[in-house]
Amino acid sequence: MRIEVHPTHPQARQVKRAAEILRRGGVIVYPTGTVYGLGCDIHQKRAVERIYQIRQLKKDHPLSFVCPDLSKIARYAYVDDFAYRTMKRLIPGPYTFVLRATREVPKILVRKQKTVGIRVPDHPVAQALLQELGSPIVSTSAMIGDEVLNDPDELHQRFPQVEAFVDAGWGGIEPSTVIDLTGDEPVVLREGAGSIDIL
Repeated sequence: MRIEVHPTHPQARQVKRAAEILRRGGVIVYPTGTVYGLGCDIHQKRAVERIYQIRQLKKDHPLSFVCPDLSKIARYAYVDDFAYRTMKRLIPGPYTFVLRATREVPKILVRKQKTVGIRVPDHPVAQALLQELGSPIVSTSAMIGDEVLNDPDELHQRFPQVEAFVDAGWGGIEPSTVIDLTGDEPVVLREGAGSIDIL
């Protein structure tokens, strides 16, 4: 199913349709503000497993998830003053933060080091989806192997396994910048769309 939404003023009816698919355990392709993402409701374990299958990822490949704002992150990760101050300057935006996971995070998403990746996207469609769903969305880049796809028609064609493609036009080609905030200072694990000059 292809759900077309306006990229800056997403129609509530279309957002509701996509959120309902997530609630029922579906997997969607959706815009994140950087590259398109493959996403599902954080509480739908089978859907998380399907994301691994669709992307052909090894089980130890870390998946992150997106939250609507900083206040929601504290439920899923331990946020000390240093991490809070760093994130406050950078979110919402193209940054994924690695933090120590709380017990609220499903085991399938927690890495060996008991950490998890969390992002607050600045895309209006992603934000509208999060507000409507009321839960974080597990997310990984909608790629085929190492190939980033940003053409809506190609994305729709190349991911026939998903329940819906939320089409908000052309996507970006650079993934988020990943920053580890588990130590005393930020460590950039991957340089991406977000500038690291501010660090």
